Amino acid sequence: MAEPKYNLPRVMTVRELSAYLRVHPSTIYKLLRRGELPGFRIGTDWRFNAEVIDKWCLERNMRPADEAMRGN
Repeated sequence: MAEPKYNLPRVMTVRELSAYLRVHPSTIYKLLRRGELPGFRIGTDWRFNAEVIDKWCLERNMRPADEAMRGN
């Protein structure tokens, strides 16, 4: 019997997200305090779903660093 395959979303830490968006980690925390950035907590640490962040960027007419590097 085949095991079901699950596609888990890519989850980023504050440090990974700050590199992805090319902003300082303090900017991430500031956006979180303002309730402007979609994220969730695991214990005391923040995590971010990459797909949700990409959608958030598109809604704000922003481009993540890797897209900007590819020229999309």
